[in-house]
Amino acid sequence: MRMVVLAALAAMALHAQAVPAQAVSTQETSPCNHTPAYSPCELVFNLSDAAAAKHPTPYRSVEMRVEFRSPRHRTLALPAYWDGGRRMVVRFAPTEAGEWAYRISSNVADLDGKTGGFTAAASSSPGFIHAENVHHWAYAEKDARGLYQAHLWMGTTEMNFAFEDEAQFRAVADARSQQKFNHLRGNIMGDGAGRVYGRPDEPVLEAFHRIDARILYLNQKGITADLVLATDAGALAKVFPSWEERRRFIRYLAGRYAAMNVTWQGVEHFEDTVGARPLLKEIGLVLKEVDGYQHPRTSGARVTSAPLLDDGWMNFAAYGRADDNVAAIEHQVYGVPFVSLEMGREGPSGLDAAGMRKRLWNATMNGQSPTYAATAGGAAGAMLPGAKAMTAWFDFFSDTRHWELEPYFDVDGGRALALEDTEYVVYMEKPGPLELTVEKHSYEAYWVNPIDGVATKVKFKGEHFTGAPPDATHDWVLHVVREGRLEGMNKSYKFESRDIVLQDVESNSPKVPFEIEKPLEDLNVRVSPPFAAKVTKATRATRSMMWLWTGEVSADGQGYRVLGSGPSGVMQPLSGIATKFPAVMHLRVYGMNANGKVYALDRAYQLNP
Repeated sequence: MRMVVLAALAAMALHAQAVPAQAVSTQETSPCNHTPAYSPCELVFNLSDAAAAKHPTPYRSVEMRVEFRSPRHRTLALPAYWDGGRRMVVRFAPTEAGEWAYRISSNVADLDGKTGGFTAAASSSPGFIHAENVHHWAYAEKDARGLYQAHLWMGTTEMNFAFEDEAQFRAVADARSQQKFNHLRGNIMGDGAGRVYGRPDEPVLEAFHRIDARILYLNQKGITADLVLATDAGALAKVFPSWEERRRFIRYLAGRYAAMNVTWQGVEHFEDTVGARPLLKEIGLVLKEVDGYQHPRTSGARVTSAPLLDDGWMNFAAYGRADDNVAAIEHQVYGVPFVSLEMGREGPSGLDAAGMRKRLWNATMNGQSPTYAATAGGAAGAMLPGAKAMTAWFDFFSDTRHWELEPYFDVDGGRALALEDTEYVVYMEKPGPLELTVEKHSYEAYWVNPIDGVATKVKFKGEHFTGAPPDATHDWVLHVVREGRLEGMNKSYKFESRDIVLQDVESNSPKVPFEIEKPLEDLNVRVSPPFAAKVTKATRATRSMMWLWTGEVSADGQGYRVLGSGPSGVMQPLSGIATKFPAVMHLRVYGMNANGKVYALDRAYQLNP
């Protein structure tokens, strides 16, 4: 067996020249030697003549896994991937400085059991991100002061990033970096799977080399690549019809990209395909198994991916269309971070800058991390004015305890986030009288223009703020800060100044302040029926309610679907909720009052074909 180790990744040169075979077992000549923490490097092994004869299609038949042991004796395992000819590549990013060792497990006899090592260098990288503090994000590493750092997610969408003209891609990446976006969402397969796979087990290497370089370029700009695997589960199943083909595909992606700064987002819209839930669970569990870095995982959705959380592979939920009812209520129910993937699209055929800004701030008040999108991709979309408001949003929240702010309900005239006793952020989409109740301390208050982030100080005394913004020509943000307290707390990023406790949903019927008025009888799957709820206990809290209507056919395992929101309306189409009819659908209606208390009622209906 002849093993060749390639030079480390440097800038965009991913494929360097080979060095002598004995380098695999010596730290002095290892290509990963001196690699900075959280930077990828490559170990490349060329199959011998005998191994190549036994494995004429290495993508399909070669199994290779490498376990890396860190200086602190932590183990991280990654799959190797085939990169053409006889080349098997292990792409790895050390997570700390010091002496690393690795061991290979493989069905190739000449490789199995081989060991090696290298010395990684220190770096200033904060590391990869992970879910923290229930609904928030943190980096893996501490800063120079020994303190953990929070991650403020601000995303943008460029679905065709992998296949755009190179100049256009770089123009977009450069613009988004300057605008302070730190996530970019795109589809690996683009608008056609044939671009990256000729047949199920035939990756188009030229396409993957281009994707490699583009993800690295984004990472160098401080941008995480949010990777969508396919448009929908149907497209994924069409390209990879068998379980074995899908597993090889997922292992291949993890091998190529887990050592980079990425997140995994399944498909664009899981609801579009009947049977999507079990397929996504299948591939999601493989991702969880083979991604040694455990990058964040979810699926895109037209409404919400929260129905998939119970399957054990997702660690955050994602949202499609902007619906404050769905987002605000699910935030009170699920203990994961939430990302709005499409608050709306800015452009001639979509929202104007003001509409996009309002979607941004309402998503924030729902407890979501925002993702920006334009009706047109490329450089033209990157220059639309709404991005200025996104940058102002990022600058504003960078100076807050954003990793501890949670929806706050003791406010009239706006929507709020707060770290009680310390900081309050109130958004007024429609300027008018505002009343905010806070803990009894001394505070400073500022009116902030969300268009450009300019702040104006205002007087504040006591436990109640009452007033109106400087003018009524646009939306406004009120920022109330216990200044001395915040300054002291901001010396640390510790995630321990508050406990975030999920509430128990009240489903005891006598205590639920509403009832289901419609539907009253069994349903026809071909007809979208009306729905309606009626408040039965009128109080100050029930004067303002948010509503979420979900339906699920448990026997078919498709997960629940959002059927509607608001107190009344017409349900979304029911045909995709089950695979066999007639079926029994479990309807659940959530109602959240003005104090943030969530109630639920359940009812069963038969769905007839």
